[in-house]
Amino acid sequence: MVRSFERRPVPADVLDRVLDLARRVPAAGNAQGLDLVVLEGPEQTARYWDASLAPERREGFPWPGLLDAPVLIVPVGDPDAYVARYAEPDKARTGLGEGADAWPVPYWYVDTAFSAMVTLLAAVDEGLGALFFGLFEHEGAVKEALGIPTGRRPVGTIALGYATPDQRPSASSQRPRRPVDDIVHRGRW
Repeated sequence: MVRSFERRPVPADVLDRVLDLARRVPAAGNAQGLDLVVLEGPEQTARYWDASLAPERREGFPWPGLLDAPVLIVPVGDPDAYVARYAEPDKARTGLGEGADAWPVPYWYVDTAFSAMVTLLAAVDEGLGALFFGLFEHEGAVKEALGIPTGRRPVGTIALGYATPDQRPSASSQRPRRPVDDIVHRGRW
């Protein structure tokens, strides 16, 4: 997993190809409740870091090279777009147009996460390093700093750029993977 980036920019055509693929993901009912907030270069990415990682905490931050990522992408879901779509005549019988609480699985998160995964895969295909990380307790501050409207929900942040050769693994990445036979259940559980 990439945690340290070179300070060189990502060419516009490379980033545009990644973003084009990121928007072409499945969306329940073709609701298209996805937005991508793209921050390029040190001035724009600094707004993100100022909202999520106070300067006094940066000195002890375990992955300082992450702060050098030339591109940050915040995939944002719009629950209202899904509720509105499922209130339309061809979807109304589902009852999902009655409000976000009617959704047993909030597909605005599912579809936005699809976009995040496609972004990561497309970035790797373009020769970039990529990392997804959560907003956790910083969601409100990041939304305010980036002007994300109330009611919209970011699912995390993606850092993109050219990886440095010196990648220090995290403790989480050292955990063993479950064997495939423990995960794949053919025919039934």
